[in-house]
Amino acid sequence: MSSVPPPRVTSSPPAPPPPPDPAPAASGPSREVPWPIWTAPAAVLTGLVVGIFGSVLVAGIGAAAGSSKNAPAVNLISDFVFDVGFVVTALYYASLRGRPRPEDFGYRRIALALGIGACVAGGIGYYIVTAAYQSLVHLHGSDKLPQSLGVGSSTAALIGAGVFVCVVAPIAEEFFFRGFIFGALRRWHVVIGGHDIGIWLAAAVTGILFGLAHTGSAAAQYLIPLGFLGFVLCLVRWRTGSLYPCMALHSINNALALGVNQLHWDVGPILALLAASVTVVGAITLPLARRPALLLES
Repeated sequence: MSSVPPPRVTSSPPAPPPPPDPAPAASGPSREVPWPIWTAPAAVLTGLVVGIFGSVLVAGIGAAAGSSKNAPAVNLISDFVFDVGFVVTALYYASLRGRPRPEDFGYRRIALALGIGACVAGGIGYYIVTAAYQSLVHLHGSDKLPQSLGVGSSTAALIGAGVFVCVVAPIAEEFFFRGFIFGALRRWHVVIGGHDIGIWLAAAVTGILFGLAHTGSAAAQYLIPLGFLGFVLCLVRWRTGSLYPCMALHSINNALALGVNQLHWDVGPILALLAASVTVVGAITLPLARRPALLLES
């Protein structure tokens, strides 16, 4: 008796697994900027030359127009030109390796809770250390900058000084120091005991440079707290991957220094100055940041 062979069971070969999604380009705290380390000291030196030249030019124009050397308007324009000179210098060196993007400097939107938390934590740490330092060295006096801008001479001078101190300086200085200088120096890898301390060295060097940059506007005893503030702002920039908490904390600190130490305002006007300063800084710089979803690149 013939046997009937069993039916053959055929099946299609299993489909190959889908290829993994391409990893998005790093856009958070670990992302390195495209410009090399050497651009940091080069930008500091160039920025000083450009800033000094611009300040001398403004003073010369003011003198030709009949203004005194220490006139508040001349000082305000000179300080503005000085800060803009550093911004232009940073843009120049950043563009040597291609067109820089705003997110390379830290213009990245982050969760509001993360930004507020980093700003508060950085501010608390800074003020605790500053209070301890003040108790040791008995700080006295106040910043020279608001006085040179004539905050007590007229309402117009007060408004101009407030805009510069609380808005222009935080935007320009954070762009240069935390956005450009710290961005370049954080590529510095120094391994000690199996741990890379390059980030900490970059933050320390940037903080020192930030403090020294205020030599002409602050008494020598304030340079150490200002250097520490620069260090703290670098850590905020590093942990959040964004420049916005840095600008907010910088603006708040300057507004407090102006309202409390210089103008001796009550709580209400000081809070209004804080809110207005941070709002204007955000209104100017937020358009530079793309939405978080657009930061992921294949």
